[in-house]
Amino acid sequence: MFRLRPTFRRLVVTTAAAGMLALAACSAPATPDDAAGAATLVVATADEPEALNPVLNYGVDGASLIFDGLVARDADNRLIPGLATALPAVSPDGRTVTAKLRDGVLFHDGTVLNAQDVVFTYQAVLDPKVDSTLRSDLDMVESVTAPDPATVVFRLRYPYAPFLQRLTLGIVPAKLLTGQDINTAGFNRKPIGTGPYTVESWTPGDRLVLTANERYFGGRPTNNRVVVAFVADDNVRAQRMRAGEFDAAELPPKLAAGFDPDATYQVQRVPTADYRGVMLPMGNPVLADPAVRRALNLGVDRSAMVTGILGGAGDPAYGPIPPTSEFAEPSTNGTPTADPAAAAALLDAAGWTPGPGGVRAKDGRPARFTLMYPATDTLRKDLALAVTADAKKIGIEVTPAGLTWDAIDPRMKSDALLMGYGTPYDPDFISYKLFGSQFAGQGYFNPGSYRSAATDRALQDGRDQTDPTRRKTAYAQLQKELAADAPWLFLTYLRHTYVLKSSVQGVAPRVEAHEHGVANSLWWNINTWTRA
Repeated sequence: MFRLRPTFRRLVVTTAAAGMLALAACSAPATPDDAAGAATLVVATADEPEALNPVLNYGVDGASLIFDGLVARDADNRLIPGLATALPAVSPDGRTVTAKLRDGVLFHDGTVLNAQDVVFTYQAVLDPKVDSTLRSDLDMVESVTAPDPATVVFRLRYPYAPFLQRLTLGIVPAKLLTGQDINTAGFNRKPIGTGPYTVESWTPGDRLVLTANERYFGGRPTNNRVVVAFVADDNVRAQRMRAGEFDAAELPPKLAAGFDPDATYQVQRVPTADYRGVMLPMGNPVLADPAVRRALNLGVDRSAMVTGILGGAGDPAYGPIPPTSEFAEPSTNGTPTADPAAAAALLDAAGWTPGPGGVRAKDGRPARFTLMYPATDTLRKDLALAVTADAKKIGIEVTPAGLTWDAIDPRMKSDALLMGYGTPYDPDFISYKLFGSQFAGQGYFNPGSYRSAATDRALQDGRDQTDPTRRKTAYAQLQKELAADAPWLFLTYLRHTYVLKSSVQGVAPRVEAHEHGVANSLWWNINTWTRA
């Protein structure tokens, strides 16, 4: 059974870490009085990684600050060479991918990167003894070999159109992990990479301190150190930002808006592919009726959610492919405001008639269901309450339930769940397993057990085709099928909001993924930031 790591979860600080957080709240990260432009930069985020090892899912989409992949992404998320001298070459049959490595790239300990390090990294991900959540993402890899120290060859079981985008995975040094249990290796907390920063220290629940890599092949960072402060509480993070402890902080939209009037700060509202929506399980007798699912899609007021809950820092969502993507299909967009009259008419036609208390019923079954959300996530709670209120207006009774993840997990096949996902990189990522019939009910792969032959064909065509036009056609069809079947109630795309001191320069926002903690966040290029 496959199990997708629930990356949409907000990490919960342990009791011990909470103690560290309380201590950290009383003492700001030390910021030496460096020369302007070479300062220590202090940034704050809510989420702390579980390990700093790419094999174990750290920074796999690039921008990890500590590691580099064979390829990287620029400010527009386009692929560019990383550790490879050029974008890897793909054979005419799409099954052989060859990468040539740069000369003289050094790991932080001074050893030279070679092709065996790349082979080891990918073989570690594929090793069933390693607890890597990436294995299923690379199930097309038949073998990875190094015919010489500067060449890596991937042999694929089948052509896979977006394979080059999987090569952002950070490369680890084989000599430090060979023969070790990667799941528990000390390397996971004090890693050695090739990236622009080395790890100086990591205090769980408090901070990660990074030091400039003087020998970085891409050029020495413009600053000396980066301190990433882990502050789980949004309000505490905002208070410490206003107190001057941070140069930049990730904050919820409403808290970030409070900094707008102050010229000593700049607020960045970054477009994302990060959506929130309600997974509607086919195993629920009410939600199994497509009329109910379609009525909910008509009945929710996405515009009000963006304005009232997100403070304008978002966009209405109608599917899993963001409006910023070249694969977006505008024809599947609904109306951002609610249409309760149309929703009611649809339910009437399907035999769901109003009953006591305004709750509709069909064949003696009331139109009611439970909507779960993680109790610690205030944004999802607010969205769940908004869905509850909108559903009531069309005669559907929703009971919101804030639960722990342990309580949520066994109920996903029968109870709705406020979820979050999203990637700006390729439509195949996430969607193939989230909506594919073969993954129905497999943990966080397609937890609602949605099955559709037409959707499956579109998903498969999207990953099989190499021609961009044919891929776009496939993903347009995918979006049309999802809009018709409504296995999810898509609500909003978020804009990730950050507050920075106005003195910080060099910031280059790009469309972000769902995950945006230490890696893939606004500080993806922090090695080029300076302070005026």
